[in-house]
Amino acid sequence: MDYACDAPPADRELLDFAVRPAGRAGRMSARGFFGDGWSSRRKEDGTEVTEVDLAVEELVRAELGRRVPEDGLFGEEGGSTAGSSGRRWIVDPVNGTANFTRRVPLFTNDLAHEDEHGPAIGVINMPLSRRVIAAGRGLGCRVLDGAEPDLRSGRPGRVSTRTRLGGARTQMHNPGGWPEELLTALHRRVLLTPSTGAVAALVTGHADAWVVAGPPMGHEDVAPLPVIVAEAGGRVTDLGGASVLAGDMTVLVTNGHLHDAFLELVRGLPRRRDLRVLEEDLGDGLDDDAD
Repeated sequence: MDYACDAPPADRELLDFAVRPAGRAGRMSARGFFGDGWSSRRKEDGTEVTEVDLAVEELVRAELGRRVPEDGLFGEEGGSTAGSSGRRWIVDPVNGTANFTRRVPLFTNDLAHEDEHGPAIGVINMPLSRRVIAAGRGLGCRVLDGAEPDLRSGRPGRVSTRTRLGGARTQMHNPGGWPEELLTALHRRVLLTPSTGAVAALVTGHADAWVVAGPPMGHEDVAPLPVIVAEAGGRVTDLGGASVLAGDMTVLVTNGHLHDAFLELVRGLPRRRDLRVLEEDLGDGLDDDAD
């Protein structure tokens, strides 16, 4: 379901609550990142999961169960739990497990809430940066910094005002899985940089766009985006202009002003390369960064 700008505002108390389990998930995953004693394994789909992923999801599930036991829940690791309210939470306990297992400090704890009107709440926690991006439908987007994130102490998140495509600051995700045509088309027109906290960069005006192509994202990866991006004044779709929640699991996030120009720039271009041709040479180096 698409983001409905004209729907009733989300529950402010529920948004305030959502920040708390995301913060606790961040503290647990940060301890795991700097600690030892956990192991990882490959799931059936080839992506990695660690004991930290499982523990963090269990923590968030328990908190949601106590606060909103009637709501449904989908977690990347534990799958779906039915609810009776018609509302649902989506949990990605460690978004960026491939980075986590390699001690690369670029991972997040993601939480989203959907109600009868569609996306209602989105929270993305960057625990090692001590920054949380939180938004509620009709409530705005907030940037929360510090060890104890709190909506009352946050500042508004707003996208940039750039209107010129040439030189637009564009973060790219999973470029190893991009086809040459897509990479070349963007490289010729915009300033491409690695994805380093792309959503936070967008809603603080430090980036103008974020492009995700290559291996497809999961629903849990994109679930927080519609409400966060819209409430910060931006726009999000897949690379073909379809809903990011119902499209092909590529992602285009922009400040809104540049969105149509980006869509035109990539129109008709392939969005994934066939990584199988590299398997012999790279072996296990073909991990999806969005594990």
